[in-house]
Amino acid sequence: MSNGQLQLPKTLMPLILLGIVLVVFLSKSTVTIDAGEAGVLWKRFNGGVVTNEAAMGEGFHLVAPWNTVIVYEVRQQELFEKMKVLSSNGLDIILETTAWYQPMTSDLGRLHQEKGENYLDRIIKPALRSAARSVVGRYTPEQLYASKRDIIQSEIFDETKKILEKQYIQLNDVLVRDVTLPPTIKSAIERKLKEEQESLEYEFKLVTAAKEAEKVIIEAQGKADANRILSASLTDKILQDKGIEATLKLANSPNSKVIIIGSGKSGMPIILGNQ
Repeated sequence: MSNGQLQLPKTLMPLILLGIVLVVFLSKSTVTIDAGEAGVLWKRFNGGVVTNEAAMGEGFHLVAPWNTVIVYEVRQQELFEKMKVLSSNGLDIILETTAWYQPMTSDLGRLHQEKGENYLDRIIKPALRSAARSVVGRYTPEQLYASKRDIIQSEIFDETKKILEKQYIQLNDVLVRDVTLPPTIKSAIERKLKEEQESLEYEFKLVTAAKEAEKVIIEAQGKADANRILSASLTDKILQDKGIEATLKLANSPNSKVIIIGSGKSGMPIILGNQ
């Protein structure tokens, strides 16, 4: 001990230096990969990016300190794109889409080697934009507005997936969130659709009225036919028998009356009474 300072034994200095080197070595030699991630190993002295082995999975890994591990997110991710495209007649259409994608874990080494960490901007965005322009260019604004959204959504997905097939990217789905037309075109289409709807409603009313009229005619015809059949069946003999039955019933009635036999038309009796 000299001048109040503590001096360490000379034998401890190498151990301390060794400990520091060991800590640095271990910090450079360990990698922890979180959930939903995978790692690509880059070997400084042995061929660079490892492409012939599976990507490093989740968990704790030991690597040589002179090598590097590049960590990628491999769970499904979302890309929102708002782009201007042209319809088949050259009008500007604003298309809002969402793409769900994820890198293929089995080809993560090749993705890193050939495309790099910025594969979203280099590969996916251009592919989605190209497919959207190609598909929307086949349709008129009326078709896009009225009934073709599901169709163009499916077609954009198919074309984007085809572009990404050999890019080590798995495309899960593409959604068309909104289709915005120029205001004047949108107003004209809405006006046309309203007129078509009103025309359909008017035609429906005409058809309904015609059916009601036909129903009335059929009912009237049925009643006329029934009356004609009934009139044809009421012969003089039947009417005479009915009259006799009525006379017998009246004769048994307690009301005072006078019955003159054979004095009515067709020999029917005439009934006189004070009531």
